Amino acid sequence: MLLTTLTRRALGLVAVCTLTWPLAIMAATPEPVPQPESGRVERLANVRSKEVDARHVDVWLPQNFDALKATGQRFNVLYMHDGQMLYDARTTWNKQAWNVDRTMSRLMADGRLPPTLVVGVWNNGKYRHSEYFPQKYLAHMRPEARELLISKGLQNKPQSDAYLRFLVNELKPLIDARYPTHTGPEHTAVMGSSMGGLISVYAMNEYPQVFGRAAGLSTHWIGGFEPNSHMPLAAYVYLRDHLADPATHRLYQDHGTTELDALYAPYQVFVNQIVRDRGYTDKGPAANFMSRVFEGTGHNEKAWADRLEIPLLFMWGAR
Repeated sequence: MLLTTLTRRALGLVAVCTLTWPLAIMAATPEPVPQPESGRVERLANVRSKEVDARHVDVWLPQNFDALKATGQRFNVLYMHDGQMLYDARTTWNKQAWNVDRTMSRLMADGRLPPTLVVGVWNNGKYRHSEYFPQKYLAHMRPEARELLISKGLQNKPQSDAYLRFLVNELKPLIDARYPTHTGPEHTAVMGSSMGGLISVYAMNEYPQVFGRAAGLSTHWIGGFEPNSHMPLAAYVYLRDHLADPATHRLYQDHGTTELDALYAPYQVFVNQIVRDRGYTDKGPAANFMSRVFEGTGHNEKAWADRLEIPLLFMWGAR
């Protein structure tokens, strides 16, 4: 069967996309526990699952966690993807990190953010794309492009629905049992960048009773390294029909203008319109949607660290 131009391009896109993150991210040798500047990280090592492969989960606790816990304080919980990239640049493959502890500590010390824990869920190396590409998008793709994406990009193993079941049915109960958390959706958020942005939005829409807030930084609507229509169009159709209730949820989106982020603008504009059509608003005190463009910034942890305050305050803080 001859490949059309579209499917040839799709093959290139999905094949390259699987190489976005070096396999060294999930090395076979034991990885050091991150040492944040503020607070501490507790590693839940090799958390087993009936749904997906075991992986580390690095939970960040604020500096005054024990004192607050002793008073009966309960904590909001932020679930973040690519958990090995969050706290300590000395332990990451590219020597960059989100420096989540810095921003969280500063905002909580200033009284602008409620007491919050961060659950950093490690990605799964070569299966990162397979776990983060929203599975229900596949039904809305052209057959040729869908088959190529599944075979090349998803390693013949679409796993995002299983990954979300792991988060919701296995990991969240473990976190809620181990730490003094607020368990309701208004206190539970999910955040990621690039493909992690895709799975974060998907998580809120698939489990609106669990995640009341979602943030995608540099959300990777194109699914590869070139402009295309088939993957964004599948996302649009899904979002049109499955966006969580704006009365009870908040959604944050952004992108830069350089590196891979330079491709995102036209796709994000249409996503923004779908979100507004659903009833979300970015105006006034009732705003439950925010979409930002950061001129001159690219697709990297430094850029995401520099603007992390904005989605955190939008989801939970004093704005």
